[in-house]
Amino acid sequence: MLHARSRRVDWAQKMTTKAVSPARTTAVPDRSVLSGARRIVVKVGSSSLTSIKGGISEEALTGLADALAHKRNAGTEIILVSSGAIAAGLAPLGLAKRPRDLATQQAAASVGQGLLMARYTQAFGAHGVTVSQVLLTADDFMRRSQHTNAFRALDRLLNLGVVPVVNENDTVATHEIRFGDNDRLAALVAHLVRADVLVLLSDVDSLYDGPPSHGALRIPHVAGPHDLDGVSIGSAGKAGVGTGGMLTKVEAATIAAGSGIHALVTSTRNAAAALAGEDVGTWFSVNGSRKPIRLLWLAHLASVQGRLVLDDGAVLAVRDRRTSLLPAGISAVHGDFEAGDAVEMVSADNTVIARGLVNYSASELPQMLGRSTKELGKALGRGYDREVVHVDDLVLV
Repeated sequence: MLHARSRRVDWAQKMTTKAVSPARTTAVPDRSVLSGARRIVVKVGSSSLTSIKGGISEEALTGLADALAHKRNAGTEIILVSSGAIAAGLAPLGLAKRPRDLATQQAAASVGQGLLMARYTQAFGAHGVTVSQVLLTADDFMRRSQHTNAFRALDRLLNLGVVPVVNENDTVATHEIRFGDNDRLAALVAHLVRADVLVLLSDVDSLYDGPPSHGALRIPHVAGPHDLDGVSIGSAGKAGVGTGGMLTKVEAATIAAGSGIHALVTSTRNAAAALAGEDVGTWFSVNGSRKPIRLLWLAHLASVQGRLVLDDGAVLAVRDRRTSLLPAGISAVHGDFEAGDAVEMVSADNTVIARGLVNYSASELPQMLGRSTKELGKALGRGYDREVVHVDDLVLV
């Protein structure tokens, strides 16, 4: 179980590398995949790019660009998922810290995105590397036509030797369709472009199993979720320019590893060493296979609008036989949702079984409960003889 904290784990930055706890995985992970990777997605957070005085740190951004350009010029395709647009827009707008309201965040992002890209263009250009701007929203991963187009655009940019700089389209995104942080966006981008490795950079050099006063140890390798049992993981920091913290990085690394992509969590200052395959940070080994990107979004990022309570027979059908959910197996409906929204499917004791995209609204479903699709088709007409959630739009959780 991962436990979020209200305070950032600043102690992790000061720790030196120590041996891993005997209770955790001690096998040395094979990081040779980094040196031989064809395609790597690198994510950097706002806190890593921000200077003490506020705004973007030229030193931090240039150092990162140097490391990535060196890797790119050695033949590895690089996609950079970069936060920092809102942080870059604070000073020009006279704001002391990241605003809380969406409209002001959008204004800061609108001002800051151009400034951020100008600095990346200059820093990468010093190495003869061209960068491009790619702004995405969650909607780009929900619809097949859009995520197909996103893949084609990114793939073509990489083939042309460009380093795409990806960010969430904060200027137009709404609360309902936001990723919430770029760590999860990076995990989806890595899956979308079929990357070999996802590297998540922040101002913390590794994941640790506790504070130094209690003898905290670096966790160099996570083979699976069991290696994180009992680890308390920090949330967003005090600086107020980021939205994630170590918690969202571990979540993103776990998403990537569970869908066939190795992941590494370390600090921005370790970027060059990380890309060289050195023993820095925390390595998350692959522990699952690739999944359709829409189902990956549904499992980890979709905003759930309601709950469908299943009877025992429906639980067995959905969970064990992997079938669609029919109205006959639903005993109760909770929430206010429309057709196409994401809902949770739960058992009678409220255990979450799956998530899926529902074919009917919350107002339509009550009259359908416990009835067969054949009966509903005759009684209510065509369109009511469909599944409530089709198996292709359903993911077990």
